[in-house]
Amino acid sequence: MNKIDINVPSSVANVSCGFDVLGFCLQGPCDKMTVKIKKTKGVDIKIINEKSVPTNPRYNVCGPVAFAMIKKLNLNHGFQITITKNIKPGSGIGSSAASPAGTAFAINYLTGNKFSKLELVEFAMLGEEIASGAKHADNLAPVIFGGFTLVRSLEPLDVIKLPSLENLYAVITHPLIELKTKDARLVIDKKIKLEKAILQWGNLGGFIASLYTKNYELLSKTIKDVIIEPQRLKFIPNFKEIVNAASKYTLGSGISGAGPSIFSICKGKTNAEIVLEAIKKITDKKVIKYNLILSEINTVGIKIID
Repeated sequence: MNKIDINVPSSVANVSCGFDVLGFCLQGPCDKMTVKIKKTKGVDIKIINEKSVPTNPRYNVCGPVAFAMIKKLNLNHGFQITITKNIKPGSGIGSSAASPAGTAFAINYLTGNKFSKLELVEFAMLGEEIASGAKHADNLAPVIFGGFTLVRSLEPLDVIKLPSLENLYAVITHPLIELKTKDARLVIDKKIKLEKAILQWGNLGGFIASLYTKNYELLSKTIKDVIIEPQRLKFIPNFKEIVNAASKYTLGSGISGAGPSIFSICKGKTNAEIVLEAIKKITDKKVIKYNLILSEINTVGIKIID
């Protein structure tokens, strides 16, 4: 086999209480990627529908992933990578993670599946570092493992796949502006008061416990960020108004990744549909245009297109 077509899903990182360590995978939107083996060495990248994404493999997030895997496998050929970008760059739902994750998955598949999922995350982090200026895997891990994941450690890399509650849905509110992860990280004050850190640790531990115990009430108590979100709120248009509108029927809301998207986790599809309509009543009146997404939790991650 010398070609593979895949759907690479979007994702939500941080999930309020788990900055840089917690994330979950969405059913959509998804980037479509086609990766082919080519006889000559090197990496060729083609972007179908997004002019802002560079195609030079030195600057595209797929490039370092492909080159590292070629070197590790000692291959004497290269790859052609074609991407249809359906996850808008700078949207906060893992656009910069999808491409390197898909590259790692596809090359591994085409070369005999020699690497574990954990190793694929490690390769993909080389691409995510270009986009965000720092190595992190909170978007990459759920895309490759599926469902909810916890990045326990980066050195050495350790990813824990968490249980996914069957009745969870996510509503994504995406203002159609771009917020680059690099820029959003620059505003973060790295000095944290101990009492806030303790509260955040408690929320993260409680969130993980809620997934294992299937406790929706506990989960709702934990979707709170007392450290990062307060510093980033000024970049998210109409954040408080949207969160307040969703609050009656959602388990919790927060900034998705670095923003500007907002996630709202709901118990059941009916509640998610109510939340979406409540948010739509607000966003329809705004000058900024919004894209609203309702998605189940994707427990599989990247999928091969037959």
